[in-house]
Amino acid sequence: MPMMGTTIEAITAAGVRDQVKIMIGGPGTNEQFAQEIGADGYAPDASVAVRKAKELLRV
Repeated sequence: MPMMGTTIEAITAAGVRDQVKIMIGGPGTNEQFAQEIGADGYAPDASVAVRKAKELLRV
């Protein structure tokens, strides 16, 4: 989990943050944590992740 925020910071520093959507999920994460690190979305499991990805990509 600590590296998730670091990864988002690196993507931002590389200047490509506006070109990607970042989702996190799985055990130990939650919606609040996703917001704190600047992720675009959170999903507790794979089936919810698919729906959230479609929503983020407006598919």
